[in-house]
Amino acid sequence: MKKKILFFTLFFTTIIFGQTKVGGKVVDEMNEPIAFANVVLKGSRDGVITDDNGNFYFESEGNYDILIVSFVGYDKVELKLVPGLNKDLKIVLKSGISLNEVTVYTGKTSKKNNPALDILRKIWERRRKNGLKMFKHYQYEKYEKVEFDLNTIDSAFMKSKVFKGMEFVFKQIDTSKISGKTFLPIFINETLSQVYGNNEVKKTKEITTANKNSGLGSGDGVNTFIKDLYADYDIYDNYLKFFDKDFVSPLSRTGINVYNYVLSDSMYIDNKWCYNIVYYPRRKNELTFKGDFWVNDTTFAIKKINLEASKSANINWVKEIYIEQEFEVMNDSVFLLTRDYMMSDFSFSKKEESKGVYGKRTTLFKNHQFNLPKEDKFFKEEVNFYDNSVFNKSDEFWAENRFENLNKNEAGIYKMLDTLKEVPRFKRIYSLATILGSGYIEIPKWKLDYGPIFSSFGYNDVEGQRLRFGGRTYFGSNDTWRLQGYTAYGFRDNKFKYGISGKWMVDKKNRIILSAGNRRDVEQMGVSLTTSNDVLGRSFASSALFASGVNNQLTSVNLTTIGLEIEPVKNLTFQTNLSYRTLKSASDQFSLDYYTDGSQTTTKSEVKQSEINLVTEFTPKRRTVGYGVERLDVDNNYARLFLSYSQGFKGVMNSDFDYQKVQFYYRQPVLIGGFGRLFSTFETGKIFGEVPLGLMGVIPGNQSWFVIENTYNLLNYYDFVADEYASLHFEHHFNGRLFSRIPYLRKLNLREIIGIKGVYGKVSNENKLLNASGLTYTAPEDIYWEYHAGIGNIFKVLRIDCAWRGSYLEMPNARKFAVRASFGFYF
Repeated sequence: MKKKILFFTLFFTTIIFGQTKVGGKVVDEMNEPIAFANVVLKGSRDGVITDDNGNFYFESEGNYDILIVSFVGYDKVELKLVPGLNKDLKIVLKSGISLNEVTVYTGKTSKKNNPALDILRKIWERRRKNGLKMFKHYQYEKYEKVEFDLNTIDSAFMKSKVFKGMEFVFKQIDTSKISGKTFLPIFINETLSQVYGNNEVKKTKEITTANKNSGLGSGDGVNTFIKDLYADYDIYDNYLKFFDKDFVSPLSRTGINVYNYVLSDSMYIDNKWCYNIVYYPRRKNELTFKGDFWVNDTTFAIKKINLEASKSANINWVKEIYIEQEFEVMNDSVFLLTRDYMMSDFSFSKKEESKGVYGKRTTLFKNHQFNLPKEDKFFKEEVNFYDNSVFNKSDEFWAENRFENLNKNEAGIYKMLDTLKEVPRFKRIYSLATILGSGYIEIPKWKLDYGPIFSSFGYNDVEGQRLRFGGRTYFGSNDTWRLQGYTAYGFRDNKFKYGISGKWMVDKKNRIILSAGNRRDVEQMGVSLTTSNDVLGRSFASSALFASGVNNQLTSVNLTTIGLEIEPVKNLTFQTNLSYRTLKSASDQFSLDYYTDGSQTTTKSEVKQSEINLVTEFTPKRRTVGYGVERLDVDNNYARLFLSYSQGFKGVMNSDFDYQKVQFYYRQPVLIGGFGRLFSTFETGKIFGEVPLGLMGVIPGNQSWFVIENTYNLLNYYDFVADEYASLHFEHHFNGRLFSRIPYLRKLNLREIIGIKGVYGKVSNENKLLNASGLTYTAPEDIYWEYHAGIGNIFKVLRIDCAWRGSYLEMPNARKFAVRASFGFYF
């Protein structure tokens, strides 16, 4: 019996202590933290680089008893470890290292006579000849697992009133292998897919075969947003995009300008001789990483790399980013990515003790096949393909097809959330988050949504205070038909307004959608050049709560339209709309009057117009969520080309004018690696035929106190009108690139914005002769332009711009300077 007790004691001791956990801080002799020191377990490849404050933590599955700590310019330290957990270690490095045949670098490493840079240049030469790029065609299987966890869980947090009745969730608490912090899993998403690629035409296609969520959301919508949060990247690229920011890759050709590199070690890995290079940033506050990588000595392909974002990097709501990639040798010359792990720590504060949410993505790749060509049409993207069976695979299917088994806590998330969804308190919290995110209040019993709630209140000089009540049918995110409507009331004009519309997708494959609607409302027309036939759309200036100047130049609009839309190719749509509208002034202080005869003796105050509108819109690389009649954009970082032709028919339903209108719009965001993002917008248009003010092009002004895209900050509504125009806007976001080099300012993580806008336009004499409104037609024939400079990321949410007028300074009541602001949550 004693022997059995001894055996089980030794057995459980081996299980408990067959793992090494190490954490602490590395300092110098002056007790100053040493950032980017190398910490590794002797006899292993398990280790980390200390952070900006000299702190480190990591775990190894093996049982090791010696910790090696080193940094260039300091004596190496070997520390004896106790079995199991070694936490809160304080390790002091002494300066004065001396090695034979090794060049020592301290602080900023030299760009000359540095063996690490010689190896880096070899990587540059071969980076397009490694891995999948060596083959014309390739395909492989892919498994992706994304998990979100609440972290830094303590007893006070668990006793919070928020979790009253939900205490059972804390049974899933675990400890991070990277940070040593406690965490509670709250979400998991798994995806199996087949990936195909053609390097000759540079096309890839990923077919999802199975997807599973933990219950907070369903279908491809959740999966799409996750993919945006964790975009794919290639470490060989010069810049890696995370959270809409361009980080400089340690393998970048520009890396020597922002990183220090040190050749640290060399050894055999999987029978391949590899070099170990440690890298760390030259400056703080830049979008850089620290870490190390192992590279083969003949192919100069990466065998293993880890990247940890600098804590001082100018990025919001993310306290930590950690990445690991592992490559396997397929043969003597081919290194293929087989495992990719990324962890992000989302938090309102970057303080070490602050609570947050871990976002973890693990991607595995296997069964690579090469040179099995596919026809070009195979890579054509499906316009609207949706297979519900992908999201309803059985537990048995997942148990059989996962590339690796879920651990106990991951497997427990599914059961925990199924239980949690039945807790009334959690239902209320989840519903509140859904309302704030969507802007709608769901009424499941009636299959209706009330909202948008953010449009419930408004104000303008005609209606005064305005109340709006609206809603839509909602059976799910992929509804093939939808009705929506609203009613509004103005307390100054004492009038009710309304709008109603319906959409029906008659063909899912090509997204053929029929639509119809009617709206009677008051609108500010002078804020957009490009025509819109959105029945329920309404400009921001029509009922802004906060605005400068007088806003009484509003129009009463009665619009009826029917339309047809088709998307035969992904992100290429064609639309046609038949519309009838009447326009008249909504205020006795504003007029749309025009002459009806050549002698200018008879006027009319109401415009009646029948029109057909043909539109082509191309949005390459646009990503959307949903497959129903309404889709959500994942982001706004795609190009948009818009071409519109409109024909007015005089006499049809008492229509007043014959005319032709052509409009073109082009918006292009461009990532300029390391220097931020440039947004450029070009608009042009021309009206052929005689039209009154109500149908004229109005150069968009901005009388609000906020930054509004595609408007002119120093123009009032109707300052300029035109029947022929061209407009060009440039705005560049440096994302803190300049401020990061200025002492004292760099700690504030501010971001610089500059821009310039200009417009040229004319009004024909024929249209001037029609004018009986009392408004002097002024066109920007000498080019109106203005410029602005701003600072963003103030308190992480505020942007303030200063705008200056560049021309037409002598116009009556011309505003020469303005301050505009905007709020938003951006990474």
